[in-house]
Amino acid sequence: MRWVPQGVQRRLLEAAMGRVLAEPLAAGSLEFMRGRRLGIEVADLGLSWVVELDGDRLRACPPGVAAEAAVRGSLTDLLLLASRLEDADTLFFQRRLWLTGDTELGLTARNLLDRLPFEQLPLALRIALTRGARFARAARAAHRGEAEAD
Repeated sequence: MRWVPQGVQRRLLEAAMGRVLAEPLAAGSLEFMRGRRLGIEVADLGLSWVVELDGDRLRACPPGVAAEAAVRGSLTDLLLLASRLEDADTLFFQRRLWLTGDTELGLTARNLLDRLPFEQLPLALRIALTRGARFARAARAAHRGEAEAD
């Protein structure tokens, strides 16, 4: 993804957020994001994005826009979180997930995402997230010489 131009990354992220968060957006559940900026950082890949609510959609900000709060983790841990194979509290207390900046903003976003029914995500996305997370977890375990937990 580092080699994918920022503009393309932002459009892909916006499309994914629009699809996954369509219902909460329509219901007004993301109003807490209005005028606020939340960062997502994939630490081991050097990738980061800042998102904000712009009108009736979430948009990825251009490079250089600062986030008020940021969630940071490795690709593996963020995949495990997104696929619901690990929960945010476990990752946070194991120091594999970091929340910096405005903690209230970050926790409000996390709570909203926790309430989203995983079953309502498109099937292809659920499969991709779950398989990707399991593969990444197995690869990390193999790299560390550990037996896989799953």
